[in-house]
Amino acid sequence: MTGTLEQSYDFCRRLARRRARNFYYSFVLLPDQQRNAICAIYAFMRYCDDLSDEAPAPGSSARDSIERWRGDLDAALEGRFSGHAVWPAFHDTVTRYHIPPAYFHEMIEGVTSDLRPRRMETFEELYRYCYQVASVVGLTVIHIFGFHSPDALPLAEKCGVAFQLTNILRDVREDAARDRLYLPAEDLARFHVDPQDLQEGKRTDEFVDLMEFEAARARTYYKESAPLVEMVDSHSRSSLWALIEIYSRLLAKIVRTNYDVLSHRIELPAREKLWIIAKALLGSR
Repeated sequence: MTGTLEQSYDFCRRLARRRARNFYYSFVLLPDQQRNAICAIYAFMRYCDDLSDEAPAPGSSARDSIERWRGDLDAALEGRFSGHAVWPAFHDTVTRYHIPPAYFHEMIEGVTSDLRPRRMETFEELYRYCYQVASVVGLTVIHIFGFHSPDALPLAEKCGVAFQLTNILRDVREDAARDRLYLPAEDLARFHVDPQDLQEGKRTDEFVDLMEFEAARARTYYKESAPLVEMVDSHSRSSLWALIEIYSRLLAKIVRTNYDVLSHRIELPAREKLWIIAKALLGSR
């Protein structure tokens, strides 16, 4: 049973609290209606992402599951809901904030591309992937935050790329274990990094040089997207600032460890995220 609209939003809120990590800390700064909407979008994204990572049901495949989800998405956009609890809240959010449906199809395309072993040949290929799995999230979110200038759209795209590049640098080890190498082959060749070393967790001087190059690229996207904070509606700015601050600090921590991402997962402690939220609440950003 899909349930009522309020039950659907309650499901999305609970899922976001349990799974969102970095995102949820910034959600709490939003008014209730916007926070609910962000949780609904997050619940949709979370399920998309899980479909590419988790074992499918017996007698099925991950691709089958994604295709069913794609069909459920098309139905939900028309107001027809399958049994999943996310759909009433998702439909209400998309309708209320006039979010272009194409963004959600891009998300699914990005997730589908992860079903096979990934080898990015060029940065242009990686950028396209970042757009599908992260930039469209930023574009969706600013519709909920509210904005008035079309200049906000390319900035949201760049912000999403910065976030995804940060995730890729953090997750090199886990991704390599899944036979996913997102760092472009052209960059690996430029810095003389053997892809096999990444899969075996070998941290070489060449690997550090490569990571330094990719981190500088991510910082450029953070810098270029910085004006976005002042372009969203005033009641949303503290939330967006906090989210960017959390991800920027995560990148900075990766850099401070001299890119020691092959031995363990680097994360910000909860106390640091809470400090960022407190700073945003006090208006001292």
